[in-house]
Amino acid sequence: MKKVMFISSNGGHLNELMQLNFEDFDYSIVTEKTQSDKDLKDKYQGKVYYLAYGTRRTPITYFFILLFNFFKSLYLFIKLRPNVVVTTGTHTAVPMCYIAKLFRAKVIWIETFANRTSKTLAGRLVYPIADTFVVQWEEMLKLYPKAKYWGWIY
Repeated sequence: MKKVMFISSNGGHLNELMQLNFEDFDYSIVTEKTQSDKDLKDKYQGKVYYLAYGTRRTPITYFFILLFNFFKSLYLFIKLRPNVVVTTGTHTAVPMCYIAKLFRAKVIWIETFANRTSKTLAGRLVYPIADTFVVQWEEMLKLYPKAKYWGWIY
C-alpha cells in the first residue's frame, strides 16, 4: 500500500483536500493548526499533523513562520516517508513539495477551484516540479499547458 501525504493550508484548500478519497491509502494529513481544523485530530486519530499558521498580511512574521514550517515539513517527511504528496495548495504545501522531490517522491498538485483565469503564486512555484499538475477548470489548461484537467473536486 502506497504511503500518501495529503497536505494543504486551512480553509477552502483544506475543504477541497477533504473531498478526496484518501482512506484507500496508508495516509497522513498535514495542515495548519487553527481553531477551524482542531477536530481533525480526533476524527483521524494518529493521521493528522499540524504546521504553524501564517499569512502574507504580516510579512516579517510570515517569513519566520515559513522558515519554521520548512524545517517542520522536513521533519514530517523524514518521519512519515510518503511515496506521494498530494496537495490542493497553497503556501503551506510548497516546501513539502520541494522536499518530496528531493527525496524522489511523487508530487500531485491540484490547483484550487477558486482560480479559473489566473495562476496562483504557489501553483507557479510547484508547476515545474510536479509529477502531475491538475486543474479544475478547462480554461486553466491555457495557463498550465502540461496540466491535466480532471474536473471539479466538489
